[in-house]
Amino acid sequence: MSNAAIYLHPDGYRTDRAQLMGRHSAGESFLRGFLRHAEVDRFHFWKGGAFGQDVYDAAINAAGPLRHEGRWIAQRNRQRLSDPGCVFIPSPTIGQESWWRRRYGPAHYSLCGLTHTTATHRAIAALEELLTCPTESWDGLICTSAAVRASVEAQLALIADDLRGRLGATRLPRPQLATIPLGVNAADFAFDAAARKAWRERLDIPVDAVVALYVGRLSARTKMNPALMAMALERAAQQTGKTVYWIVSGWAGSPQDWDAYHAATQAFCPSIIYRPVDGREAGTRFSIWSAADLFVSFSDNIQETFGLTPAEAMAAGLPCVVTDWDGYRDTVRHGVDGFRIPTYAPRPGLGEDLAFNHDNGWVSYDNYVGAAAQMAAMDVPAATRALVALIDNPDLRGRMGAAGRQRIAEELDWRHVIPRYQAFWGELAERRAAASPEPPDLARRRVNPRRTDPFTLFATYPTRALRADDRLSPGAVSDWPAAQEILSRNLAAVASWVVATEEECEAAFALASAPQGVLVADILAATPLPRRPYVERSLLWLMKFDVLRLAEPVALSPLEGDATDDSGAPNAPP
Repeated sequence: MSNAAIYLHPDGYRTDRAQLMGRHSAGESFLRGFLRHAEVDRFHFWKGGAFGQDVYDAAINAAGPLRHEGRWIAQRNRQRLSDPGCVFIPSPTIGQESWWRRRYGPAHYSLCGLTHTTATHRAIAALEELLTCPTESWDGLICTSAAVRASVEAQLALIADDLRGRLGATRLPRPQLATIPLGVNAADFAFDAAARKAWRERLDIPVDAVVALYVGRLSARTKMNPALMAMALERAAQQTGKTVYWIVSGWAGSPQDWDAYHAATQAFCPSIIYRPVDGREAGTRFSIWSAADLFVSFSDNIQETFGLTPAEAMAAGLPCVVTDWDGYRDTVRHGVDGFRIPTYAPRPGLGEDLAFNHDNGWVSYDNYVGAAAQMAAMDVPAATRALVALIDNPDLRGRMGAAGRQRIAEELDWRHVIPRYQAFWGELAERRAAASPEPPDLARRRVNPRRTDPFTLFATYPTRALRADDRLSPGAVSDWPAAQEILSRNLAAVASWVVATEEECEAAFALASAPQGVLVADILAATPLPRRPYVERSLLWLMKFDVLRLAEPVALSPLEGDATDDSGAPNAPP
């Protein structure tokens, strides 16, 4: 099976945080699944950021253990990425990386990204870069659901139409798209009778009570409006005449947000026995499922792409009542693992004012997606009927829960999903191996023109560039120790990481100390070829602090408008 270096920035895989997002849970779950199930001889990890090795080791140890050797690749060492041949970056932001790859040739390795939220301006810009940056047909983007893939296709088509119509673009290569769901580590969610007993005692829930569960981030604007769940549960409780408990396990942005969310939700379900639980702790995240009899989640937000919690609920053996929305549609089989409730939205074209207001900065992202969600309706009576069926029928709960558990075990456990990732990486490798050489005119364009060399872009700023035929001689110093004393001062040492080594600078000074000085060309001729650019530009640093100087300084010509005396000659100093 094909391998890939995993881009490992600790932020993408940690769930021990106050501001927990779905991408963090998904990242942690993927890493654990990959370490457990990837068919590789060696694990490759590409360091993201500039953390100490202990930070990266901690991320792996939390997900591990490693079944094979782990190889760490430094952030700047892209040459080594050709060994695995592919880099997996758990976001759609692979466009910029394709520019950095061009330094080594576009077929040096493949890039594979992943969709999470695609509604933000940043995510849309990342999708645009799939067309405007030098991505290739041997790169890929994994879409976690059929719904998000359709939205990605629509966004790319709109951008491509703009580039063709406005700029006359004719060549718009783009990465391959693949629809591969997120997986779960099913064993982590296995039913635990002891956990069920402990949670019910802690939350004062009778042993025989019917308990609904919601797990997720608590935000009516950016996650889902809980009023839909509350209304349906309230009506189901009234119709069945049973006391229904509802555990809401999640996390909010602040203590104030936490209190406001729960108070607003309870206003829609006054007869439901409501039990809020802080869901951020790892023990809670994996054990709370055992306390419940059914799972409910009515997503209504465009920021959602897959929705991991229904799959986790199925792994725990809970029947699901979810909206027919985005990735939920790919996970829960209506009438088999639970029920999907129809949803409705305005027809295309009726939200242009929302996009315009957000684009202008007049409406925040939270308010933008929140406004769109307010116009996503759900069939509340259908949701009520589904909940009534499950509340009244424990046998139905058992059958649907068992079906969901089996589906996860046979299709959506990471042991089945990771091979699909690896198969996709293999397809990208085949495309890369079959790639034709770049046309010479493209091969020369190895540098991003938007990130060009500052000495090229601002070449007209100085009087002129240092030339190979310039002759250098010592400046205000008599020997190298005197030069060292000047160059070691704080103001001289600014950005010293860009200059040549001290030994190289000393060698250049020694050559310039000859009676007639030395040509820049001769200094470079005495320098190993790979080091010549560093030494050449460092000569300017030595000149800046008068360690070296031009033997024949440049004389500026008088400019029109310079001060003159009555004779018309420029004024000279006394």
